[in-house]
Amino acid sequence: MNTSNCRNSCADALVIFGVTGDLAYKMIFPALYSMVKHGALNVPVIGVASSKLSQAQLRKRVKDSISEAGKTDDRKALSHLLSLLQYVKGDYNDPATFMSLYQALGNAKRPAHYLAIPPALFATVIKNLAAAGLAAQARVIVEKPFGRDLASARELNDIALSVFPEDSIFRIDHYLGKEAIMNILYFRFANSFLEPIWNRNNVASVQITLSEDFGVKGRGVFYESAGCLRDVIQNHLFQIVALLAMEPPVFQGYAAVHNEKAKVFQAMRPLQPDDMVYGQYAGYRKEHGVAKNSRVETFCALKLHIDSWRWQGVPWYLRSGKCMAATAAEVLVELKPPPQRLFDDSAPTNGHANYVRFRLSPNTAVALAARVKRAGEEFIGDQHELYLLEEQLGNESPYARLLTDAMAGNGGLFTREDAIEAAWAVVDPVLDKPREVYRYKAGSWGPKQADALIAADSHWHNPKLIKDKK
Repeated sequence: MNTSNCRNSCADALVIFGVTGDLAYKMIFPALYSMVKHGALNVPVIGVASSKLSQAQLRKRVKDSISEAGKTDDRKALSHLLSLLQYVKGDYNDPATFMSLYQALGNAKRPAHYLAIPPALFATVIKNLAAAGLAAQARVIVEKPFGRDLASARELNDIALSVFPEDSIFRIDHYLGKEAIMNILYFRFANSFLEPIWNRNNVASVQITLSEDFGVKGRGVFYESAGCLRDVIQNHLFQIVALLAMEPPVFQGYAAVHNEKAKVFQAMRPLQPDDMVYGQYAGYRKEHGVAKNSRVETFCALKLHIDSWRWQGVPWYLRSGKCMAATAAEVLVELKPPPQRLFDDSAPTNGHANYVRFRLSPNTAVALAARVKRAGEEFIGDQHELYLLEEQLGNESPYARLLTDAMAGNGGLFTREDAIEAAWAVVDPVLDKPREVYRYKAGSWGPKQADALIAADSHWHNPKLIKDKK
C-alpha cells in the first residue's frame, strides 16, 4: 500500500518509544526499510528512549540492524529511511520528554505512537501523551502482551480508551501479520466446498502445534514473568482458533471479522486445571535470569471447548513449547470416519485417516488427506495427501505489513478490546493455580503427560519438516 493513497487518513509521523531496544533493532528497523522500499513510509520517524544517543548514532544503529538482517540491497531506500530519522532523549515519566517530542513533530497532526516498550510503561506513556496534547487525531500502536490477566487487560483498556477511541488503538500480535495466518481466513471463506463439513457433525477434533527447537535465548527474565500460556497460547494460538472457528463475516471489512472472532472467544469454555499440562525443558533453570527452583512452564498443552452451535462437543487441542523437536506451526482438523467400515483395510496411516492440514511455518501448505485404493482386485488402499497449496513464505515481514496498516488506519490485522478481554477470561481461572510442571528432554515433543491429555480422542500430530508428498 502506498501512503499517497491515504490522503487525510494516513499517519503523518511515526513515533517509536523504545527505539534503542532489542525489538526495534531486530524487527522494527528492517520493517521500516521494507516499508520505504515499497513506498509505504515517507514521513518523519522519531525515536524516543532514555539512552544517550546522537542522531548519527541512531542512524548507524538502524543501518547495522538492516545490514544484519541481510536487507541492504536498495541503497536509495536505506538512505531515504536514514534521512527520515530523528531522536528524542528523555525519561518516560518526565513531562519534559513529551514537550521535546511535541517540538520534534513540528507540523505533524496525525502521529502514530508505537509503544515498543515493557508493558509496565504503557499507561505512563499514554497518560503523558494526552497531557502533552499529542493524542488528538493520533493513533497508538501497543506491542503485546496486552495485560497479563483479565484484570490488568481491563485496566489497560480503560486507560487507553480514556485517551484514544477504539479505532485509533492498534494492539499488535505480530502473528496476525503472517501470510499463512491470513490464508486460513481466505481459504475458509473463498471456497464453498469446505463449509458443509466444517462443523461438529463432521469434525472429530482440531489440534494446533506451535513448537520451537530453541530455548528462551537470553530472555529468561521475561519468561519468568510470562510463561508459555501467557506468551503464546492466550494470544497466538487463540487467534488461530478464532480464524478456524469463526462464522462467516456478515459484510466485507475488518469490523465484521472482529465481530465474529470476538464471538469465538466469548464461546470458549473457561479452562480448568484438568484441561492443562505444563512442562519445562531440562536446562531452563540454568538460563540467565531464571530462578533455580523455577516453576514457570516453557511448554503448555490444553484441551479447549467452544460452546457454540457449530463446535459443541468438538475438542480443540493446543500445545506450544520451547526446545522441542522442530520449529514449526501446524493445524490438523481431523474428520470423523465413515459411519460404516466397509473394507477390511489394514494398510498403515499416520493415525489420522481424513483431515485438513494447514502448515503455517516454516513453509506454508494446505493439504487434504484421504484413502485411495491400490491397483488390483483387493479393496486395500493407502493414505495420500492432496496439496492445494505449497509455497515459501512471502518476503514482506509481519511487522512491515502491520505497521503499514496501522499507519493507514486499517485495523483488520489487529485485536479489539472485547476480544482481548474475552480471551483472558478463558485462561484466567488457571493462571495462578498450583500446577505440576513436568520436565522434558530438549529436542523432544514435550512431556509424555501431554499424550494422555489427547488420548481419549486422538494423538498428537507432529509436524514434519520434509516434504512427504513425494
